[in-house]
Parts: sequence; C-alpha cells; structure tokens
Amino acid sequence: MRKILITNDDGIESDGIRRLAEAAKEFGEVWVIAPESQRSAASHSITLRHPIDVHPYNFSVAGVHAYSCTGTPADCVRVGLLNILPERPDVIMSGINFGYNVACDIQYSATAGAAFEGEFQGVLSIAFSEGASSEHGATDKYLRDIMAELIDKPYVQGQIWNVNFPNCNGDECKGILRDRKVSRKSFFTDRYREVEEFANGGVSLVVDGVFNPQKEEETDYGAVLDQYVSIGIVRNVG
Repeated sequence: MRKILITNDDGIESDGIRRLAEAAKEFGEVWVIAPESQRSAASHSITLRHPIDVHPYNFSVAGVHAYSCTGTPADCVRVGLLNILPERPDVIMSGINFGYNVACDIQYSATAGAAFEGEFQGVLSIAFSEGASSEHGATDKYLRDIMAELIDKPYVQGQIWNVNFPNCNGDECKGILRDRKVSRKSFFTDRYREVEEFANGGVSLVVDGVFNPQKEEETDYGAVLDQYVSIGIVRNVG
C-alpha cells in the first residue's frame, strides 16, 4: 500500500491538515507528523541546537498514524523519514495551508519548506494552499482529483509541486490552470509598523504588509486572483 507522509505549518490541530489527511486516506496509508503549534514563515529552517520532542497524537481522522512535533515543518519531515515511519513514504504532502503560497511569498513559506525538505530527501513532494478564509468550496471540489493526478508523478530531483486553491466557492471557481510559473510579484507589499519606542532610542516593530493584487499572466498568483486553481512546479536549490 502507498505510504503518505503529511505535515503542515499551521499546527497539527488546524482544519487544513485534517481535510488533507481525510482526502489522502483514499490513496494510501497516512502518517501525520506536524508541529504542535503555528510555524508559519519558518521557511526551510531546521532545529540544530536543542532536542526535538515527538509525541503520539490523538488525531481527528480515524485510521491515521499521527505525531506532534516541537520542531519546524522541515524537522517534521526529517524525523518522519529518519526515525518515525517504518518505511520511506511514497509521497509527502504539506498543507493545506491557511493562505496562498504563491509568488515571492514561497521563499518564506514553511508549507513549501517542508515540501522542499521532502524533495531533498528524494521523495515526491506536493504543497497545498488555499485562500485565508472560511470558504473551502473550490478546495473541496478539486482536491481529490488533483491529488489523484499528482500522487503517482515520478520524483524529479530539484522540484516540488505547488497547488493553490482560489478563495471562492466551487461554483465560482473557473477550473484548473496547470504549468503556472511562479510570479515575480509579491502577495504583500511589506512594511513595518512601530508599536513602541524605547528610552535608548530603539523601537519595537511589527510586520504590517499591504495586500498587493498585481497579477501576471500564466503565473500562480494570476491564477488564484482570477479564481482558478493553480498547479505548478517550484524549483529547489542545487
């Protein structure tokens, strides 16, 4: 039976990872190893200077082997492959992330970072993301079909599959666009807002990005802004 390792960066209790695991059960034996809490924007970072604790977890989807992990999403993939799973998985899935992973934001994404770690380890890896809202209609409509399309793709060194579902219901979604390039635009125009000034002249800053809906044709960002599902390949380093 096909073995599937699932992780995410929103934490093991997130709704997205539950829905991904539920769909994946139709395709094989599912193992979930995910952070104990939120790890967004951790990119491909791993833990080097202190222990990583891994505990069995009472996951909400029956029949799934599940563990929580104190490390990053990339750590979850590493400990899963190197210590937890009895055999190497056939595929690694990361997500479903709460918020798009498109355009330049991919470089910060721990959803993509976990998939990149899977690729580093020589396993077919797929990242799934959707718009940051409670609307899952487009995801529900297309998730299983896309999973079936990608799950037996051959492993290709240096790349992951990146899937983004638009922020709309199933009827509003216009379909699937494949072979989407990574947009060079930014999902947010970054800036920092000062929240406190210190007596020594220092300041406390918090990120305060501004939504930047500037689409480019044939790109991942353009697809989701136009209410299409985006499927594309993202290249890893090396």
